[in-house]
Amino acid sequence: MNVYQIIQDSRKAGKKLFAILIDPDKQSKEELKQIVEKAKSAKADLFFVGGSLLTNNSLDSCLGILKSNSDIPVVLFPGNAMQVNDKADAILFLSLISGRNAEMLIGKQVITAPILKQSSLEVLPTGYMLIDSGKPTTVSYMSNTTPIPYEKNAVAACTAMAGEMLGLKCIFMDGGSGALTPISEKMIASVRQSIDTPLIIGGGISSGKKAAANCKAGADVIVVGNAIEKDENLIEEIANAIHNC
Repeated sequence: MNVYQIIQDSRKAGKKLFAILIDPDKQSKEELKQIVEKAKSAKADLFFVGGSLLTNNSLDSCLGILKSNSDIPVVLFPGNAMQVNDKADAILFLSLISGRNAEMLIGKQVITAPILKQSSLEVLPTGYMLIDSGKPTTVSYMSNTTPIPYEKNAVAACTAMAGEMLGLKCIFMDGGSGALTPISEKMIASVRQSIDTPLIIGGGISSGKKAAANCKAGADVIVVGNAIEKDENLIEEIANAIHNC
């Protein structure tokens, strides 16, 4: 199973993908199994797994539940260098290109690289861009970086271009968990017009309508986590909206 190939093939075919973001700390085993069943029923395309802080040592058991109960590819979305586990299929090897903290651009990656080299995980080099969402987020605090201002479309486009030119295989624009203001369609469109690599969008997406609008603006993968934690029934609504774009 090659996750990057799935993303690339879908992009070439004009098919949009839906990734459900799972924070291992936030669901019980039974709640997680319920999400898996709803994800299978809605034909969700990917699970992203991770969080800025994991305090319950639950990553391994979370991955075990996901892998034993579905065939949906599982991709680590790590909040730090410790969130590596071979039970997943792939990992987003993130470089926080929107910030100026060298530890998040290359420092943590140097620490993790030899671990990933020996693992079975598919590594997806990903330019991570934090976009201002109207409030401070855990990721902005933990990374000690300033998000790209909400209305600065040109800054976002140039940042994405630089990431692509550096050889990063995906660009992930994120408003952060529980974003008050989702990334604007204008910014998504501006970035989409500037790069050819797959574009992942997350943060503050809480309806099928918003997910569809982001897809039409140019997103290839839509990531939803916080809204689903509050209402699992949104899985079907958002999946249908994305897959019908």
